Amino acid sequence: MEEKKKLRCPLGVPGGIIATLLGLIGIIANSVNFEWIGLITSIALFLLGAPFVRFVLMVHSANDRLDELERRLNEKK
Repeated sequence: MEEKKKLRCPLGVPGGIIATLLGLIGIIANSVNFEWIGLITSIALFLLGAPFVRFVLMVHSANDRLDELERRLNEKK
């Protein structure tokens, strides 16, 4: 039987970490320059980065579990 390749892209985790770091840098830079719109945007980016990483990890672990269940079902046949 042919082994199917995993199609998951692991770039969600580094993307979320980069978004969090950019949000933190933006918070510092915009608070020094007193740019309120940029500060609000940076805070939003900072607060959305970490949950995005958690969501991507949760989806990947669920897909791994489904792959394991499919493998076990195919072994029983």
